[in-house]
Amino acid sequence: MLNLIRNEWMKLWSKKATWVMVVLIVLLMIGSAGLFKWIKSPIDGSPSDDWKIASQEQVKLLESQLTDPNLSKEESQDLKDSIAVEKHRLEKDIAPITSESVKGFINEIPGMLSVITLFTVVVAGGIVASEFSQGTIKMLLTRPVSRGKILTSKLLTVGLYAVVMASISLLVGIIAAYIFFDSSPGTSLEVVNGKVVEVSFWGRLLLLMGLSLVNVLVIGMLAFMVGSVFRSSSLAIGISIFLMFAGVNFTFMLAFKFEFAKYILFANTNLTQYIGNGQPLIDGMTMSFSIAVVSVYMLVFLVISYWSFMKRDVTA
Repeated sequence: MLNLIRNEWMKLWSKKATWVMVVLIVLLMIGSAGLFKWIKSPIDGSPSDDWKIASQEQVKLLESQLTDPNLSKEESQDLKDSIAVEKHRLEKDIAPITSESVKGFINEIPGMLSVITLFTVVVAGGIVASEFSQGTIKMLLTRPVSRGKILTSKLLTVGLYAVVMASISLLVGIIAAYIFFDSSPGTSLEVVNGKVVEVSFWGRLLLLMGLSLVNVLVIGMLAFMVGSVFRSSSLAIGISIFLMFAGVNFTFMLAFKFEFAKYILFANTNLTQYIGNGQPLIDGMTMSFSIAVVSVYMLVFLVISYWSFMKRDVTA
């Protein structure tokens, strides 16, 4: 199995397109940092707002919203938690993380993994289909290795590619942050079991990166399945990208009126919605529920992929 994965990995990185993706990621992270710095820079050298004043105003705003009689129990509790966080910040003199700081930009990196998703779709959609379009599938299947192992090696290669690309984006993003921004102090706070606690910056970052990577892998698995079934790279990439964008928007619209929307794949792939002050797309959804739904979909994708690859005749 290791030799098969090594072979797939070498074939992947022998393509110019793979290296172009790496270059694009590097340029994206550096360019984003530079653009972010330019946009967030104070005009004419004017000083930034005092965080204490902003925090005091936030408390007043939240307390006024808390008087709304139409608030649900969950909304009321969220407002109370936010008020507790701001008051604790003022009492303990704990500055927040500002957007124009090293930590502020690094916090944005997990949200940029959508580009990694696109690249993973390209790789996953073509890693099986290209064998058929290039006519190399018969040579591949003449090896004394089962079809299941061959497909597994390709699947693991896609997953490894997604992890490597996410790691590159994180590393380059951190380097760019230290180049363009100042290391101003700042700490994130949140309410845990009724108490305001400080959030580990690097621990939370790695958690968000890991949860964001789940979405990358799920969409990649979808493209892998389509490529295995239809044996067309363009079809796999096109369908996956269309579903990635249209599916999310369609699910968002359904979520306003229909509870069954919570069973749709795209309502559950964003696991970061359960972290910190995030709000689930539909009331009642939990991280364990989303993990279960995503797991079922991925199992279906795997079954279809393996059935198609192992049972159908090779005609090209």
